[in-house]
Amino acid sequence: MEALVYINGGQPMTKKELSQLNYLNREIEEQQRRLAELETVATSCTATITGLPRTFGMADKIAKYAIEIADLKALLDLNLKKCFYELNRLNRYIQSVDDSQMRLILSLRYINRLSWQQIAFSIGETDESYPRRKHNKFLKDSEK
Repeated sequence: MEALVYINGGQPMTKKELSQLNYLNREIEEQQRRLAELETVATSCTATITGLPRTFGMADKIAKYAIEIADLKALLDLNLKKCFYELNRLNRYIQSVDDSQMRLILSLRYINRLSWQQIAFSIGETDESYPRRKHNKFLKDSEK
């Protein structure tokens, strides 16, 4: 079994912990999509046509969108900070692994978010089950 420098409170990282960066990235992508959607809606509310009577409900809509946008930007900023923290934590853990091929597999899977097939091709294998089996064995062995 490989010697690991545990950065996770003296414990090896679990698959769930290794996957946190991926889930944070997905959450950030969704928040960015929602932010773009809100900004589009908010800017379409501000368009005025000259010569028509003014409506007073429009200011309430714009204020509502402005608040939602500000809240979402704050959440997005918080998640970006979490993402950088997780990336650094994950990199430190991966660098503690002795086996260079396993480091590459872990990096490609959890940092680059590649599929098992893409990882297999990247490490010179054609069968996607090779890196997946090696990965699963590594995680199982590190739990002991």
